[in-house]
Amino acid sequence: MFKDLNQSPLSKNLQRLFLLRNIAILAQCLTFSLVYIIIDLDIPWTEMIIIVVLLTTLNLLTWIRLHRKWPVSNIEFFAQLLIDVFALSALLYYSGGSTNPFISLYLLPLTIAAATLPWRYTWVMAVITIGCYTLLLFNYIPLPHDHSKHLIEFNLHVSGMWLAFVLSTVIIAWFVVKMSISIRDRDRDLAQVREQALRNEQIIALGTLAAGAAHELGTPLSTMAVITGELQKEYTNDSEFQNNVHILRDQITHCKQTLTQLLAKAGQTRVEGGSQLPVDEFLTSLLEKWKLIRPTVKFNYQSNGPLPSPKIMDNQLVSQSLLNLLNNAADASLHCIEIKSHWNSKQLHLEIIDDGEGLSTEAAQRIGEAFFTSKAPGQGFGIGLFLANANIERLGGSVHLFNLESGGACTQVSLPLIG
Repeated sequence: MFKDLNQSPLSKNLQRLFLLRNIAILAQCLTFSLVYIIIDLDIPWTEMIIIVVLLTTLNLLTWIRLHRKWPVSNIEFFAQLLIDVFALSALLYYSGGSTNPFISLYLLPLTIAAATLPWRYTWVMAVITIGCYTLLLFNYIPLPHDHSKHLIEFNLHVSGMWLAFVLSTVIIAWFVVKMSISIRDRDRDLAQVREQALRNEQIIALGTLAAGAAHELGTPLSTMAVITGELQKEYTNDSEFQNNVHILRDQITHCKQTLTQLLAKAGQTRVEGGSQLPVDEFLTSLLEKWKLIRPTVKFNYQSNGPLPSPKIMDNQLVSQSLLNLLNNAADASLHCIEIKSHWNSKQLHLEIIDDGEGLSTEAAQRIGEAFFTSKAPGQGFGIGLFLANANIERLGGSVHLFNLESGGACTQVSLPLIG
């Protein structure tokens, strides 16, 4: 019936509330019929029928709303429950108030709120239902029965019902809320474990492919190094050509060093395997390496922090992750990149700001997914940011990428330091 609707938990709960209200309306109509035909009680039928009609109209509007793709909020769902509470209160007012045995139905919206909504809504619902019940102790149209002969016993019975309701309300609000929070925490933990397991599988697959690629690229890089060396010897009179070949040889040397380090550290999984460097030296060394990789990129670097600076683990994974983030910014930037770092005794904060077009809506939603890239075909593989984020989070840091109001995007990196 609701196949094309938003299948969020609150949407499903509103669908269930709609069906439950239908059942309640049918039960009310059946009860009214039996009481009118069999028991023949003299109660305000007109007012009670109007309340049921209004509740039916509300449910019809809810049915129309469920066919819209608007997300259901906590406030909307809570408002729906409140309408049921007030409708029940009105029906009870015209049919005996706190002496009506159906007054225990107040527990139903309270239980639904405790199971589906945050705890604040549950306690507000508890206060409202207790307040409505208490008002109905003193203000109601009594049922046409004579309790004068047992007035004291009857009042004690009604008071006992009220006390039992208050205790039941507090118990439900406390224990059901606690159980709901525990279930939500468990579901969140399970989702994080599944996400981490999937990420680990993707990283293992990428590591296997990278190791194979490193072996296969070794020979062509050696061949290129030999050829560029011969070209440098042959064209000694052309200074511009010599400069270009020199840059090319530096790039090839860097690629060979990277592959050598990749193979040498393929089995290194512990952070403790790296050396320690002062954070300012580490960043300077990193940017020098990046200038070798991307010699045409223009950037400004600013650093701020106490000296002597604390140390950071000079791990290959950390360096490569930060290089991936710098490369992403360089690919997006139009003119110049701003790099800012500041640190204290425990944390390094790094900002990489580009002046590009910023993140698209799709990129902002899917940022960090494996094999997703916003670059043109053939210009990116969609693994740089994914691996950088995975490695930095595993080391106790974080990566946040967002658009700036002034234009461009900012990548914020946080990494733990060794005091």
